[in-house]
Amino acid sequence: MIDPTLSPEIAAELRSSPHLLRLTRSGARMDTAHNPALLFVLPAFLVLLAVLTSAEPLFVAGMGTGVIVLFRWIAMDNSYRSTRRRLHLARAHADRYILPEDLDHPCQMLLRRAQNAVDAILNSKVHKAGLIDTIDNQVSLPEELWEIAQRLRRLSAMHTEHGKLVPRELPPGMEDAFKPYTNALDAAWTSLTHRVRHLEKYAKQVLKADKVYSTHKRLEALAAKTPEYQRLIADTVRDDLAKEHIKELSDQAAHVRRLFEESIVQARQAAGELLRTPFSDPAGGSLEGPGKTTGYGTG
Repeated sequence: MIDPTLSPEIAAELRSSPHLLRLTRSGARMDTAHNPALLFVLPAFLVLLAVLTSAEPLFVAGMGTGVIVLFRWIAMDNSYRSTRRRLHLARAHADRYILPEDLDHPCQMLLRRAQNAVDAILNSKVHKAGLIDTIDNQVSLPEELWEIAQRLRRLSAMHTEHGKLVPRELPPGMEDAFKPYTNALDAAWTSLTHRVRHLEKYAKQVLKADKVYSTHKRLEALAAKTPEYQRLIADTVRDDLAKEHIKELSDQAAHVRRLFEESIVQARQAAGELLRTPFSDPAGGSLEGPGKTTGYGTG
């Protein structure tokens, strides 16, 4: 996952080389140095041999091999230049992307839930139709996802460190000494889980609006033909029944319109609840909810 505030050009470069991002994160170094002179050893040897022996075929073979090696060297040089550039970008922006291996399994699963919710919202029909604050969603939701991912990365690192420092079996009477640290991790997990649930609630309302929207679009096509249906009823049904059927057609169209409008309002309210709840800084100690387990809850 990449910081959405990065320029599109840099983000595209980083996405194109996930293996280099992993290489950078692991601290390993990739040897991009190469000596082009070594490529020309064989053709140079053939040419020299041809000169010494006056063998024309060897001279032609040496020159041909030299041309092939020259093109190969140009291609390799371009490849090495591109690799070096991407490695430099990966190192320069190491804090602007998050890899799966940066998170432990529970945090990976929680981030996946958040990503699925955001994808559902941004791919919905009502979003694409501009019915649920499209511009705000395009900006706010990727930023929200990035905030969650950053905190999950931090939580994963601290949870791993916590597991190394805290003994599996504590001496009697020492449990309370470690409890505040365990509670801090649990509180952070609870807070992030609540945040993801807000996203999922928003996505659920959007998907509900999507279904009503699809039905509404179909009904609109029928509503355009309402006069034809009304004339059909007026011409073929007794007057007292005709009035009842005509009223039913009008009422049904209005009912579906109300359902659609209500579903959009509910989706916008869910978005408002999410965006009105700012992230609190774990370092500041203002995390919501008590923790339950040191191994993370199920969410």
